[in-house]
Amino acid sequence: MNEMFSLAGRTALITGASRGLGFAMAQGLAQAGAHVVLNGRHPETLQARALELTQAGLKASFAAFNATDEAAARNAIAAIETAHGGLDILIANAGTNIRRSILEMTTEEWRHVLDVDLTACFTLARDAAKGMVARRWGRIIFTASILSTVGRSMVPAYTASKHGVAGLMRAMGAELGRTGVTVNAIAPGYIRTELTRPLTEDAVFTAWLESRTPLGRWGEPDEVAGAAVFLASNAASYVNGHLLTVDGGHTANA
Repeated sequence: MNEMFSLAGRTALITGASRGLGFAMAQGLAQAGAHVVLNGRHPETLQARALELTQAGLKASFAAFNATDEAAARNAIAAIETAHGGLDILIANAGTNIRRSILEMTTEEWRHVLDVDLTACFTLARDAAKGMVARRWGRIIFTASILSTVGRSMVPAYTASKHGVAGLMRAMGAELGRTGVTVNAIAPGYIRTELTRPLTEDAVFTAWLESRTPLGRWGEPDEVAGAAVFLASNAASYVNGHLLTVDGGHTANA
């Protein structure tokens, strides 16, 4: 059973990995045996995070680039391929959000959120998939959201982008499955991270969330890591084109 979930010998790139869900998933993959390459925009932060993992006896390095910079991302993937003999796992996790009424959101704000949350997923996955297809093995995992299937007010661009991520995941899974590459997505619910801090500090919202979620609480980042390890491992070898919800039962409680 341990071998089914082992990622020993695998190399994984995780974008947006300096904190929150990204770091939790990177830590989970590293604990399962993978060499994890942490991505973010700030080298100093990434270096400190990678050191945190290596000091714990895990395998980690970092690649600082903006996920929306197509050329920089392509160069980083090529460098990982050269240094490690291939990129086996991509977790396209980097994301952003702008909380704004659709009546007030500007076109520039809309484009920014879609560039980070959707277009970067496409370009990263497209470029990473080429080597995976050539080797006939690969795992592409997107960080989607429960807003990939439902709507919420005040986050129109985020909701649209996450619906798009789910569609992209299914399209890629349908196309690449026969090549040995699986494509899936994790749909976290309300997880306690830096991105959700304005909501975690809102007592009224937290009370609503706790009453609405069967488990009665916020989720924690490491509770998403297990889903990432599963989808990256051979235990999920027949899972493809799937949106795995990790939300404490929130969306089941209609």
